[in-house]
Parts: sequence; C-alpha cells; structure tokens
Amino acid sequence: MINGFVLGGVSSGVGKTVATLSIIQALEDAGYSVQPAKAGPDFIDPSHHEAIAGRPSRTLDLWLCGEDGLRRNYQRGEGDVCVVEGVMGLYDGDGSSTAMVAEALDIPVVLVVDAKAGMESVAATALGFQQYAKAIGRDVEVAGIVAQRAHGGRHEQGIRDALPDDLEFFGRIPPNPELEIPDRHLGLEMGEEAALPKAALREAAESLEAERLAAVASEPSAPDGSSSSEEPAQSGDPIDATVAVADDAAFCFRYPATIERFRERAELVTFSPVAGDPVPDCDGVYLPGGYPELHAAELESSGTLSELGELASEGLPVLGECGGLMAMGQSLTTAEGDHHEMAGILPADVTMHDRYQALDHVELEASEGTLTANAGETIRGHEFHYSSADVDGDARFAFETVRGDGIDGDHDGLTEYESLGTYVHVHAESGAFDRFLERIDE
Repeated sequence: MINGFVLGGVSSGVGKTVATLSIIQALEDAGYSVQPAKAGPDFIDPSHHEAIAGRPSRTLDLWLCGEDGLRRNYQRGEGDVCVVEGVMGLYDGDGSSTAMVAEALDIPVVLVVDAKAGMESVAATALGFQQYAKAIGRDVEVAGIVAQRAHGGRHEQGIRDALPDDLEFFGRIPPNPELEIPDRHLGLEMGEEAALPKAALREAAESLEAERLAAVASEPSAPDGSSSSEEPAQSGDPIDATVAVADDAAFCFRYPATIERFRERAELVTFSPVAGDPVPDCDGVYLPGGYPELHAAELESSGTLSELGELASEGLPVLGECGGLMAMGQSLTTAEGDHHEMAGILPADVTMHDRYQALDHVELEASEGTLTANAGETIRGHEFHYSSADVDGDARFAFETVRGDGIDGDHDGLTEYESLGTYVHVHAESGAFDRFLERIDE
C-alpha cells in the first residue's frame, strides 16, 4: 500500500485544508504523485484535493466504513504518497476522530499549528498534543508540525529552536490572503468553484520541506485477511442493469467509492437535471446530495425532475440522499422565500434555513425492506443539512433513527412507489449501494 501520513489540526479553522493543498503542491513539485484523502465524511474538502492532485480524494471515516472498510478504501488509492487531511481538532469527535483514523491506519500525524502569534508556545502546543495520546492510551505518533500563518526569518527560526528533538519542523504556510477559500452554508465552496491560485500555492509549497514530508510517510496496516500487496476483497457479482447518476452543480456530493462500486457491478451513465437532460434509459436513478437550493429555478424549469417524477410513479426506483431527497419532494422553498416545484415523488415540502438543522454521524434501523437495507438491518451514515422537510401525515418511513435526527427526529427514509429519499449520506462500505443494485436487478 501507499505510504502516508495524516495532517491533523489543533482545532477546527486552523487552516488544515490550505495546509493540505500546499503540501500536495509541494510533493507534486518535488516529483511525487500524491493520493489525497479525507478523514471524516466531508465532500467539499476532497473536491479541493482533487483540483490540485488530479485524482479523487479517498473518504476515511471509521463510523461510515468500519476499520477494515477504511483500510480497504485507503488501499484502493494510487500514487507515491497519501496525504490524509484530518477533521476538526486531532482528538475531536466520538465516531471517527482524526486520531482514531491515524491509529486505525497506523500512520504518523503531522500537526498543523497556528503560529501567527507564537514561537515557544507553538512548540508547547505541539508537545501537548504529542503527549496527550499517551495520556489517553491512543497509539498515535505526532511526528512534527507545519506552522500555519508563520513568517520566515526570526519567526520561523524561533519555532524550529523551540521544538523538542522528537518533533520535526516540516515547514510553514506564510500568511497570504490569496490562500483563503470562500465559504457558504455546508462549508467551503467546492474546488471547481474556488480553486486556490497556483502561484500562491507554489509560494506556500516553497516554504515546506517536501522530502522530509515524504520520508515521514509510513506503510499503513492492511485490512484483515489480506497483505499490503493484495487487492481489497470484492463481493457481489456484476448485474445486468444500468444506473443513472445525477452529476452537476446541484448534485455533486458523492463519494468516489460509490461511483466505483456502481461501475464495478453495473453500467453507469450520468445526466444533468440542471441542464435539462432527459432521464437516461436505466433501471434505477441515484440523486446524490449537493446544492439543489442554489439551482432550484433551473431545476423547476428544466423538465428533468417532472419527467423523473412520472417515471418514479411508473415504478422506476429512485434513490436520493439529502439534496436528492430535497429534489424528490413536492416543493423547495429557499431561505429567501422563493418557492419552486420539484419532482413530486415524495410527500414532502422542503424549506431552507439560515442555520444547519442537523449535523452528526447517523445510524438507522430499517423498519421495512427498502432500496438500501433489508428489514431489521442497520446502516450508518452522516447528515449535514440546512433544510427541513414537512411531510404528509400518512407518509411512510423506511427507517427509525438509532442515532441522528433524520427527517422528523425519529425517522428517516421517505418511501413512495419503488423510491427512497433520505437525509443521510452513506458510504459504499456500508453495503447500501450493493443492496440498491440488487433491488433494481430483481
């Protein structure tokens, strides 16, 4: 498997994404082929990784994938060095913290520390993070630091001199207003919308020690039952079916592993509801999450959603996650109060809000057989949305929420005809998409 390291932060907002992109650029400039990855369930940071590295970023989340699934997903990467961007602060999060991901993979951590107003204190912070792992019994190696927002000269030298011998200095990210990614609800703007200027990234890359970063990367643990030289075990035979996946600015939140799984077992075609593409000839449709609220007028006028509604009423299975659920409803009202008709598949009217309505790892138990689970099965996923769904009193739910908010606090998975819409995003390692494929092949 590819040698790698985890880039952990001392907190949220410390600049992990900019540091990750700068490190990817530094390694690429030094001749290394980089496989990016993201600890946690995020879709947005990986889009920035892909914009720089030129390959999809792997999703590494213990809650979504399980330990073996996480290792299998890592193992599917390509390149010379894997750079894993952490989530929140290094030790934050009960379901899948950055430290837990590093421990599961058994690869070292490079710590991102905000150095804009410190030198010795930067070293003290890093030492505390290194020693805290031992204090709580976690097998996590903090190998050194990248100093975020650090000047050169005396500032940089002061940080170097203050670090203990067993903490390396891997360089710095200089203060630069061009190294800022615009944000909006759900986080940063997507990589294709707000890619950082190459000149600014290369300037930051020059302040990083690429060879030392490459040298600290180590070989991760392999999934149980396989050696590091073996391909991940595959399950499930190919099926004679075609899956149509919505793919545009409104439906852009999908894990690479999901698309890979579809392609491994079925034919995959894509279409753009925003552009008004007709629904392809297919056996099932997948509507990923994204930003339908930003493109509600185009979706309403394009004709694609109304066609999809007609096909669903005739029995075509449609699976929607979060933004996909929103588009499958009767209507969508934006935060500005604009009302738009949607596909009309599910008995729900969706309203956007100024604050997020749910953010958590989720566990659902299927109360009946549905597109992604058999009755009594549980699946794990993640929810993060600014919308709420007002559902009809006779609406049918496929899942009860064991953890998370779902649609009404107790349930998720609105189901109608042969279709299903959920607020939860699931990963291919959950098995949910295999069940979807098997259902549409029946």
